[in-house]
Amino acid sequence: MTSGTGQLRLLPWAGPEGKPCYLAGDGAGYLSRLADNTEATQLGLAGELFQEAKQVLDKRQWTQGELHLLAVQLTEALGNVHRIAVSRGARLPTPADDDLDTGDDLEDDEDEQDSSYPAVCR
Repeated sequence: MTSGTGQLRLLPWAGPEGKPCYLAGDGAGYLSRLADNTEATQLGLAGELFQEAKQVLDKRQWTQGELHLLAVQLTEALGNVHRIAVSRGARLPTPADDDLDTGDDLEDDEDEQDSSYPAVCR
């Protein structure tokens, strides 16, 4: 999907020889919908695998083969999620300079905060 900016969309699958595939267009065609569905499936499977991995590791009774298979599956899922994040990040619109949050408004509060504690987002 080009998002109207002329950018190519990184597709959620590799081409011949493992090379990345890209799509040009307005994001409304068949391949765009196929890519959207593939991404949704990959993200869903990654979420399920994450839950399964937590259960396997919580049991603390696994074989070396089970851990190896889990590592292989997690590596593949992480690669898929990373590719999706890169693709979607590349398609985000670039904010105008005046839209950027520079954090200048937080400088006055820094003296009041203990910097040894991590920030918490809610």
